[in-house]
Amino acid sequence: MATWSNLNLQNSASPLMEQIIFFHDHTLIILIMITILVSYMMMSLFFNKYINRFLLEQQMIEMIWTILPAITLIFIALPSLRLLYLLDELNNPLITLKSIGHQWYWSYEYSDFSNIEFDSYMIQSPDQINNFRLLDVDNRVTIPMNNQIRILVTATDVIHSWTIPSLGVKVDANPGRLNQTNFFINRPGIFYGQCSEICGANHSFMPIVIESISIKNFINWINNYS
Repeated sequence: MATWSNLNLQNSASPLMEQIIFFHDHTLIILIMITILVSYMMMSLFFNKYINRFLLEQQMIEMIWTILPAITLIFIALPSLRLLYLLDELNNPLITLKSIGHQWYWSYEYSDFSNIEFDSYMIQSPDQINNFRLLDVDNRVTIPMNNQIRILVTATDVIHSWTIPSLGVKVDANPGRLNQTNFFINRPGIFYGQCSEICGANHSFMPIVIESISIKNFINWINNYS
């Protein structure tokens, strides 16, 4: 999870988040190269005394500064489109999780198991002795790792947004509409998120917590819950 001193992206816990981080670094390198080139050209123009009488009607330089940005945009657009298609791809999910946003808590339903549904409220501050303040909940979402998970997101009142940064998942919860995405957790752990759409006075107090466990422990959890 992110801490107060961390200015970078959170460590990835899914292949999609790894690809997002790679794309971020790829784009950042291109931007740094452009910044250095433009800065060099500006400094050269400021500190030399050369004069080009034909600069105002120079077709060649206009072609160069049109074609080079177009090529640069292609190098950014192609990985971006690939990533967009990867984010939408859904292959044989093991289980389906339904998340319902309320003011101001989340409800969850395991669609493949008829009797598993619960509300997830933020733990109040006096009760948070060994927990993260404003981030821990009374009922965590339990998910098996190394399996494809489909999540359906909706809301009952206003627009919310179901977000887990370390998984690269951010889905709007719109009233009267089901939005769908998927994720694949590749390591065990506890992953924190929050509502990312301003939804009212207690917008900051509806966190999301996912606990990733092995498939064997998940089956035991299902049996115990039943």
